[in-house]
Amino acid sequence: MTNDRNPGENDVTGATIWLTGLPSAGKTTIARELARRLRAEGRRVELLDGDEIREFLSAGLGFSREDRHVNVQRIGFVAELLASNGVLALVPVIAPYADSREAVRKRHQQEGTAYVEIHVATPVEVCSVRDVKGLYAKQAAGEISGLTGVDDPYEQPESPDLRIESQDQTVEESAAAVRALLAERGLL
Repeated sequence: MTNDRNPGENDVTGATIWLTGLPSAGKTTIARELARRLRAEGRRVELLDGDEIREFLSAGLGFSREDRHVNVQRIGFVAELLASNGVLALVPVIAPYADSREAVRKRHQQEGTAYVEIHVATPVEVCSVRDVKGLYAKQAAGEISGLTGVDDPYEQPESPDLRIESQDQTVEESAAAVRALLAERGLL
């Protein structure tokens, strides 16, 4: 699929802002705060929450490496489509594999769509205490396996556009850092 818009058709710049990190790292919380701020500024924003995508767009996929890759590609496709049409697509998803994230980045580059990768680099020890969805407790109790960053790999981005250590700053400070990067890149 190609971007069929005419130059000048829409003077609003869209972009995909991809927030990757471990479960309970703070990706969705930061994305929600950023979305709130950007909407207050009058920007068109969509938040593509990983859990909602799994329920509606990727229902039936499991957590094998192949299924996770397919899920990330589907999310990347939707994000690029939105971004190419002037929307700021905020994408808080684990996306544990570097090659999957790179494929999404390349798709954006091929389409000429802005893509910004944010690594919410919260240590697993902090994530397991936060344990927003109870996943770490379930894994420790032997109720689940394949938890990213514990008994399944998470390949950290080597050179993200921004690295946020959420344990060292507030949600508001984290969202402000992302917003500042977007402004610096001319995406606001």
